[in-house]
Amino acid sequence: MAQTEADKNTNAGTRGVRPHTGRRRNEAARRAILDAALQLLGEGGPVTVETIARAAGVGKQTLYRWWPSKGAVLLEALAERAQRTVPVPDRGDLRSDLQVVLAATFAGAQQPPVGPALRTLAREAARDPQLAALMREFTEARRAALREVLQRGRERGELEPGRDLDLMVDQVYGVFWYRFLLGHAPLDDATATALVDSLLR
Repeated sequence: MAQTEADKNTNAGTRGVRPHTGRRRNEAARRAILDAALQLLGEGGPVTVETIARAAGVGKQTLYRWWPSKGAVLLEALAERAQRTVPVPDRGDLRSDLQVVLAATFAGAQQPPVGPALRTLAREAARDPQLAALMREFTEARRAALREVLQRGRERGELEPGRDLDLMVDQVYGVFWYRFLLGHAPLDDATATALVDSLLR
């Protein structure tokens, strides 16, 4: 008796054959694409869907399947790298948590390919509205992570209720971007400690 198509599929499943997974991301390809995007951005050359795909060793259609635009690829690449290198700790002590966040932020931003990529993005954002929007979205995510640490400290009574948390975040990233872009002074653990002391004084 001939098997129906449904019977064949059922039997295949019982033999351990995986069903078609459709457009689910391949993690190795995804990682290669994000790494390639950061590397190209840091090198300062043309960053397009075509150049990212070529550097990652995938087809251009793979990028369009997973991201709507080049900017979306760059944003995910920067955001994911930041999430991996800059923890958002909750040790129950605001000073300790801030020290960890600031030191990791300063160190991570100076490592290739992130450091060169951020400098290129900041420079190009001045004349490219799409990159400017990307830059705002990335920085807003980092600001929100730092504000979360400060908010927890305030809830534990480690900050006065009237302290302006957004202004404190501005102080941190004001120091960071000024020194990062101009390079006139270090961004190191000692700077992180001094800035934390200034914020909590």
